[in-house]
Amino acid sequence: MQKYIEVSGKSEEEAVANALRQLGLPREDVSIELVERAKSGFLGIGASPAIIKVYYEAPDESLDEKKTAEPVKAPEQDKNRGQDRSAITTSAAAEKAHSFLDGLLEHMDTKANININEKEDGSIFIELSGDSMGAVIGRRGETLDAIQHLTNYAVNRGAEERIRISIDAENYRAKREEALVRLAEKMAAKALKYKRSMALEPMNSYERHVIHTALQSYEGVTTSSTGTEPNRRVVISCEKPTDNHSRYN
Repeated sequence: MQKYIEVSGKSEEEAVANALRQLGLPREDVSIELVERAKSGFLGIGASPAIIKVYYEAPDESLDEKKTAEPVKAPEQDKNRGQDRSAITTSAAAEKAHSFLDGLLEHMDTKANININEKEDGSIFIELSGDSMGAVIGRRGETLDAIQHLTNYAVNRGAEERIRISIDAENYRAKREEALVRLAEKMAAKALKYKRSMALEPMNSYERHVIHTALQSYEGVTTSSTGTEPNRRVVISCEKPTDNHSRYN
């Protein structure tokens, strides 16, 4: 008797390959009906997969031996899919991130090499490199932060489990962190020398965290945050406060 399954993929070709792999049948043993074509969307947002129906000949279910054989195989297949779920999800997210960044950088009229590294903890690290990284990084990394935020949104939108994606360009974040540590130590020394509090320039939450961490064990000074976003800043004082609740905010 004839049966069919409905399968999706990023393209019609991928959907067909997924169906054949799932059925364990060669292409000549099935017939295919296209239900919906794949849509790329804008910059990867609004994309939808291709959907197909794949018809195949199945043994008559009235045969008792087939009835007993089929339920035995199904749990093992489901088990294998469950074991591969994490890897497949991370791999698919990496491909989606690459596709989105390609479109975004093209929209910015910028060329860059995109190097993707899937981490053991399930997160994804992306390194951008090229001749126009100044435009990608922006003032104090603001453009790079925006690119990272948009990529995380595009990849994780609608997903049940979120995959964390970190993006750097020409090792900017590591260099910026080193510069912030040097600044923190320099301003801490000034606070001790002049016996007064030193207020730093406004920073985002990550940069403030770097300052707090750098001076956590610095003898004679304490740190706190003051102000409201986007003008929140770190204050370095030579006096130890009695309340540390605001120290790392």
